[in-house]
Order: sequence, then structure tokens, then C-alpha cells
Amino acid sequence: MILLIVYVFLALCSLGASTPILWDGRAPFNLTSPDLDSSTGPYLTVVKGSTENASHYSNLHGHALHPTPLWNKVLLIPAEQVISVSIDNTSVFIPGSGPPQLGFRRTEFIAAVNGDHDDLNPVLESGTTVFHFSIKKDERRPLNYSHEYQIVFIEPSEGTHVFGIQLGSPFTNPTGKLPAKNAHSFKVLDHDLNVLFTAPFTSGSWHHFAIQVDWTNKTLAVFYSKDASPLRPVTRLVPNLSVASGASDQGDFHFGVLKLPLVNPADRPADRGDVVHHGIQEGTTEGLLYSGVFVESVSRGVSIGNSLLARPIS
Repeated sequence: MILLIVYVFLALCSLGASTPILWDGRAPFNLTSPDLDSSTGPYLTVVKGSTENASHYSNLHGHALHPTPLWNKVLLIPAEQVISVSIDNTSVFIPGSGPPQLGFRRTEFIAAVNGDHDDLNPVLESGTTVFHFSIKKDERRPLNYSHEYQIVFIEPSEGTHVFGIQLGSPFTNPTGKLPAKNAHSFKVLDHDLNVLFTAPFTSGSWHHFAIQVDWTNKTLAVFYSKDASPLRPVTRLVPNLSVASGASDQGDFHFGVLKLPLVNPADRPADRGDVVHHGIQEGTTEGLLYSGVFVESVSRGVSIGNSLLARPIS
């Protein structure tokens, strides 16, 4: 109850008093498919299948789809366009220092400025910052909820996630009953993969998240809402102490679709847990819709939509 009554402190806040935006990933209408292919603009688009351009896996929808109303409601013409991110059987990423990731199917956008993410990450990941994103089902490209999907995360170089958003059935070896009971719900995870918050992934709605990260004190907190409702706190301040300290805890901010495999009984027992390189994938085309992606400082509060600010969770 306390979380529900204390969070709004500027009910009549104006746009001019908004908190500082450190990186804006809300796709402007002048962003084009060639920009996605060349990583021009706010996204680095190299995490994808190696045989196709980024625009094969992602679409800019112009005025055909309505973006989240949280950041566009006060405007007669929306300020951003919806982005769809999809995977198919060609979505096999080949990292520069390793073999093809044959177990995964993945397409992800990384926060950047004209391809530069290394200089941006320290700006986004110092002090206390908030990572905003809104997600909607792509009804034409449904997910297979028997699989696990990692869809939004910050990934340091050692491959863990500072926080993560998961959908589907968590990978297990051996494979359990599918789909899992909570497969159709979002799971917000901390660095140790503890579930901090869940919410059903219902059709036809924009689902809004804001993840508050205190990089100094190693804590997380979660805001959530749907459609036109302002974000509200859904957790208290949660320790996230297992993340590394200093520059080692910094990493790229990803959003998109990363689909894990199912265990392949034909694989050697030693390979069945290697989700990166082994396992079963159906090769279907699947996707998600994104809007309202940005990162802000908490120096003036947390943006919760409709020109309102809230106090950071403390």
C-alpha cells in the first residue's frame, strides 16, 4: 500500500521540468531502414543473423501503429514510431571472437550514438539511472512460449545480466513440462536471476517498465504499468550485490528478441546445457513491438508518463 500512495510527488509537472534524458531510443520519424542497416542513429544493430541486413529483422512502422501513450499522449501527432524486432531461422549471431551461436536465435538493438556504445555506457551506468521501455505483442509473429526469451537486459563483457526481462519457459536440462506455468508472464530478474516482479503479457496492451539501477550502491527497483496508466512502483529497493564493481559492472543495454533452445536429446550429454551452441530451434518467425525506450537520470525524479514525475524508489 505504501508503494501505491507515496510515489507521485509532482502531479502537475510540466514537460519543461522533466528529468534529464541520457539516451533517447524512441525512434524518430526521420529514422529509416538504411539507418538501421548502418547503425546510424540511436542503435547499434550488429546482433543479428550474419546473412541479412538489420532491416530484414526489424521494421519501422511510421504512423501505421500507435506508440505507447505514456510519452505521446499530449501530442496530436506522436513523437516516435513503433519498432518491431523479429527473429527467423537465419538469426544466428556470429560474435567477432567466437563460433556461430547456433543454439540461439537473436536480434537485438544496443543503445548507441551512431554506432558508438563504448563511450555511451559510462554515461548511462553511473550514479542512479532509469531504463525505460514499452513492449507489445506482435500478433503476426507470435512467440513460442515453450522456449525462454531474454528480451531486455544490460550485459557486461562476461555475459551476465545486471537485470533482465524474461518471457516464456525458463530453460531447464532436462526439459520439464512445457510451457511452464508462468510462461506467458514477464519476469524481471536481478543479476542472480531472482524474480523481482511478474506481470501477465496480455494481448493488445502496451506494457511499460522502468528499471531503476543504483550503480554505486548496487540496488534495483521496478516501476510498471499498462497502456495509458502512469508507471507505479511494484518493488521496493532490492540489493543487487553480486554485480561487479566499477567499469566491470557496465555493459551494453540490449532490447529485442533472444530465443533460447530446447534440449536436444540427440546431443552429447556434455553439450545439452550449452544453450549458446546446441539445442532445438523451430526456425519460425517471431517478434515483439517496442516503443518508449530511453534512459534517464534521477536528478529530478523518475518519469512516469503523462508529463508526471515520481520520487525514485528508496
